[in-house]
Amino acid sequence: MDAALSSVPDDIEALKALLVAATRRADEAEARLAGATARETAIEAMIAHLKLQIARLRRDRFGASAERSRRLLDQMELQLEDLEADAVEDAVIAATAAAKAGTVGAFERRRPARKPFPDHLPRERVVIPAPCACPACGGTRLSKLGEDVTETLEVIPRSWKVVQTVREKMSCRDCERIAQPPAPFHVVPRGWAGPGFLAMLLFEKYGQHQPLNRQAERFAREGVALSTSTLADQIGAAATALMPLYRRIEAHVFAAQRLHGDDTTVPVMARGRTDTARLWTYVRDDRPFGGSDPPAALFHYSRDRRGEHPQAHLVSWAGILQADAYGGYNALYAADRSPAPVIEAGCFAHARRKFFELADIEGVARRKSRGERTGMVYPIALEAVQRLDALFDIERGINGKPATERLAVRQGLSAPLMAELRDWLTAQFAKLSRGHDLAKAINYMLRRWGAFTRFLDDGRVCITNNAAERALRCVPLGRKAWLFCGSDRGGQRAAILYTLIQTAKLNDVDPQAWLADVLARIAGHPAHRIDDLLPWNWPSTALPPPPDSR
Repeated sequence: MDAALSSVPDDIEALKALLVAATRRADEAEARLAGATARETAIEAMIAHLKLQIARLRRDRFGASAERSRRLLDQMELQLEDLEADAVEDAVIAATAAAKAGTVGAFERRRPARKPFPDHLPRERVVIPAPCACPACGGTRLSKLGEDVTETLEVIPRSWKVVQTVREKMSCRDCERIAQPPAPFHVVPRGWAGPGFLAMLLFEKYGQHQPLNRQAERFAREGVALSTSTLADQIGAAATALMPLYRRIEAHVFAAQRLHGDDTTVPVMARGRTDTARLWTYVRDDRPFGGSDPPAALFHYSRDRRGEHPQAHLVSWAGILQADAYGGYNALYAADRSPAPVIEAGCFAHARRKFFELADIEGVARRKSRGERTGMVYPIALEAVQRLDALFDIERGINGKPATERLAVRQGLSAPLMAELRDWLTAQFAKLSRGHDLAKAINYMLRRWGAFTRFLDDGRVCITNNAAERALRCVPLGRKAWLFCGSDRGGQRAAILYTLIQTAKLNDVDPQAWLADVLARIAGHPAHRIDDLLPWNWPSTALPPPPDSR
């Protein structure tokens, strides 16, 4: 300690110089540390970005490597968001520290080139005045060489307005009668909500899963106080007004020769508790075999899962039904059914899932690392997954091609694989006890072998029921937000609005814009031309937006 103090000069100016040098070295060390931290977080963000890209490419090329792959992709995206934010924050800190140090170069993070903003967005030019005199010599003889334009994306907060529709009363000087134009149409008689507001309300609730109480809170913060019950009135009236479109979509779906069917749970309020009701979906999607008819998704609600519900939904329909092995469909497959028996087509995704759960090596490793109880990984299950994945590879190559071409490829490539798969499953089943989980997974396929080989005889058939599962994804997303339906009528309204919104999405139509236009026109639209308002016909028949009256 004494030796250290003896090396410190006594002169004040020398001490100041020493302090300045020490401060400079500290600033430089801090800048280097901040730069290193920024580089580390930037590298982590880049690694996470590349991992996400690889996972997406593998999913697109090879299919789902795990039944939880969609959830894992979502988790990777959330992780990437945090890492990107961390990298930007550290880069700003490093730049500040480098500017303070002066001698240490600032860390510059390489970022991918940003895409230009869409051309349809309006541009507002803000011109910064050029200097009137040369800052170097003071001369005033300046000539323009060009300009640099920096674009910044900005948003205008949602604005509310009240539209006053004036109906002038006129009196006839000859007959003394009073004439006046009719009142404008409102979905609710003598209502107050415009079609744009109603469309937003419907889409937020059933498309973005925002309950009405949350919407009412947001409206109140924006200066428009509306009660939840008032908003609920508008929802009920809009659903009633849109019923003709629901019926037309229903007729379009049941005009198909092949359908995807599935169902999911939806809690519904009961006395002192909640019951488990069901939402059923039937999807018409001919795009996998190059069909020209537009896709559509139809939803139905029921209080329970009894088989009488799908039988009632499909009472007058006959064709190919792609669904899981739910026993409620069995009556539809009966040979003596009228008007004709429904033809069952099995879902390989359901069959694969049963084997995958017994061959999930990564899942077992994760549970073991957390100290959780793990099951066995069965080589038979792993081989079954690999054999099924070979069929999926063939299907990815013929997706979107005509049915005849798909059928020819399946007969040449998939049929031999299916024959080998059946022989292999039969041989493995003979080695297992009947109560073994592997035996149950194998028996699931062997007992329905006719349904699973249906795709070998008809190029229109898909090997999975994923179209229906994708359509139903909106329901579990909504359950996390609104938790349950308030009544059976609420479940029926949900089925109507889910039908309209999901069908619009399947046809690449903005659901909110479509609903706003339809609600503005449907009252005066001729009933015999109601098909003009369906999503797949809407872009060509939509009204131009009204001029801004502000």
